[in-house]
Amino acid sequence: MVTLNLAPEQRLRLQNLAGTQNGEAFRFLGFSLNLQTGEFIDELQKGAADPEVSNPTMHHQITELLLEYSGAAKKILSRKQVKFRMFPGGIAYENAFLRKAVDPIAKIFAAQPELLVAAGVLLGGRKLELGQASVEISAFNLVPITYILWVDEELPPTANVLYDESANSYLNAEGLANLAELTTWRLILAQKLLKNP
Repeated sequence: MVTLNLAPEQRLRLQNLAGTQNGEAFRFLGFSLNLQTGEFIDELQKGAADPEVSNPTMHHQITELLLEYSGAAKKILSRKQVKFRMFPGGIAYENAFLRKAVDPIAKIFAAQPELLVAAGVLLGGRKLELGQASVEISAFNLVPITYILWVDEELPPTANVLYDESANSYLNAEGLANLAELTTWRLILAQKLLKNP
């Protein structure tokens, strides 16, 4: 069992941001966090003997993201999508962001774009009508991330990742990059599970 090291007041703030009731779990990206105990469950890999992790420090990174997110005040979505580089500090992290969050989408999903949507829906996302395939995923409540994939016979596949303009009210540029990297990893994991149930 994994327990995330979040103080009770931080778990309460997460509950308020997510709009959950007492006893309800905070759910994001196929994960479930018990807000009473801090117990952290990977719902996608429930029952797996050896659940896959994105990297050895994944649980620590998720804790850091949740700590930063829990310190934010709710802000209404602007419904205006922007590229990562538009956020303060985004340009500094852009190359790593493209390499870790965007490029893997084009590489993994180009052969079967419909799996991007199916994987996104498995993570609680909704299909959009952009590009060859697109999906909007609420990585955290009020922090939607949009993935768009373009596939053309004459050009290499490309992808784009967009945020709601309000996203930096919840996380700084580094946090937004880390959240997109985590979301990309979860999409790829969901795609593997869909292909090999």
